[in-house]
Amino acid sequence: MSCPYRHPKTAEGAPNPGRVRSTFHSQAHVAGDGSLPSAVGEVVVQGEDLGRWVQAQRHGYEKLQPAQQWLLAHVLGLEPAGEDEQPVKRTQGDKWNLNLAAARQYRAREGHLNVPRKHVEELSVEDAGPAASGREATPDNTVPVALGMWVSNVRRRAEKLTVERRGDLDQLGIRW
Repeated sequence: MSCPYRHPKTAEGAPNPGRVRSTFHSQAHVAGDGSLPSAVGEVVVQGEDLGRWVQAQRHGYEKLQPAQQWLLAHVLGLEPAGEDEQPVKRTQGDKWNLNLAAARQYRAREGHLNVPRKHVEELSVEDAGPAASGREATPDNTVPVALGMWVSNVRRRAEKLTVERRGDLDQLGIRW
């Protein structure tokens, strides 16, 4: 079977270098090991987590271009994830609760909520509770939460927050 992909002369349809690199590393791993990694962190090559990449391709298969689907199916033998394998969709309330739990943990440890913008808070799966469902835990059973970015965003969008959510943050002593 021939590949339906024709590279245009313009950059508009040019392949994504990250996708090409991950596909190459995955193909090399299959050639050497005989199988694709299925778990996050199982195989990391030059900083590329191939297990995470494989999962992302399977879960986002329907969003890929036909040529990308062909490449994954015929070169790597990758198939789209089934309905039972799709991650649980989290509501905005779930996401809020997860970030708020991370903020509480940070506040309890540091005594303030002046979080550096790039800070990522490691929240234990138990502390994250049901809000972490569908998120991947790290090998040490924690869930990374981009707390610095979240705090920066809620400060910037303070006027759009509900009274209840502003109250939650006021209790933590957030600096508006």
